Amino acid sequence: MDERARALLKALVERYIADGMPVGSRTLSKLFDLSPATIRNVMADLEELGLIHSPHTSAGRVPTPRGYRMFVDTMLAVQPFEITHANVRELLPVADPQRAVSAAAALLSNLSQFAGVVLSPKRAQAFRQIEFIRLSDRRVLLIIVTPSGDVQNRIVFVPRDYREQELIEAANFFNQHFSGKSFDEARAVMKNEVQKLREDISTLMQAAVDAGAESASDTEDVVIFGGSKLLEVADITSDMNRLRKMFSLFEKKTDLLKLLDVSSRAQGVQIYIGGDSQLVPLEDVTVITAPYGVDGQIVGTLGVVGPTRMAYERVIPIVDITSRLLSNALSQHS
Repeated sequence: MDERARALLKALVERYIADGMPVGSRTLSKLFDLSPATIRNVMADLEELGLIHSPHTSAGRVPTPRGYRMFVDTMLAVQPFEITHANVRELLPVADPQRAVSAAAALLSNLSQFAGVVLSPKRAQAFRQIEFIRLSDRRVLLIIVTPSGDVQNRIVFVPRDYREQELIEAANFFNQHFSGKSFDEARAVMKNEVQKLREDISTLMQAAVDAGAESASDTEDVVIFGGSKLLEVADITSDMNRLRKMFSLFEKKTDLLKLLDVSSRAQGVQIYIGGDSQLVPLEDVTVITAPYGVDGQIVGTLGVVGPTRMAYERVIPIVDITSRLLSNALSQHS
């Protein structure tokens, strides 16, 4: 495309995002020193390129998913966005990682007025420390503290009754040698080192590794907040079939999990536009994501789910700053 076509496409997308009405050549001619006939010719070229289309014969033009993609990738000027609260703790509670994740989903929704989604940190990918507490004969409580500060409990069945001092000794050994690793990594090391350990310690170690690995294989969860806000979006509610598909996306979560997992391996903010990205099953929906982490290590992803006709220049920095806030909150707790 030449510069004139790019300028017309940018103006068309911006006008359509602003008022939701198909944009005609007469409207664009008021913005450019060009005749309506010239603008119609350029719009015909844009339509042939698959960047705009006419929703019905007598209407103006609206962007296609491909048109939105070109606009976002090459024409968008993102506006700076700052959260005015001086105390981040008021927004995302540092003391409770799970509450911080839920608060991040709510913050995304409230700021964007769309649905906020957060892929919770994978459970027990790695652990900071463990503790053993005797419950009864042959039953021990395994307490796992993750790098994000999340606390998980597992009951471990052991072949004999352990004294409290033995449990403390085993936990100290485990934390000294395996802290910061995943349970799968600990298992791999133990295969080579188990002969060097006393039999009673190695048995307890193996039980801890098995229980911890089971915790790590738990299904990841997506926290969703503000899905009902999409009921106020005319672009989605105008078609009942589209609306049903939207809420099926939230109910089943499978597609969201796949998308958020893929985006966790990318750097920075990612924009998935339905019809343009195979990861978004709905053509009229856009998902904007960003990874978040603990002490520089990515542990999850968050984002906003909304219509393709959204104010990208405003929603993108909302997602970006929320990922930074959540990373900061979780890192303070670690």
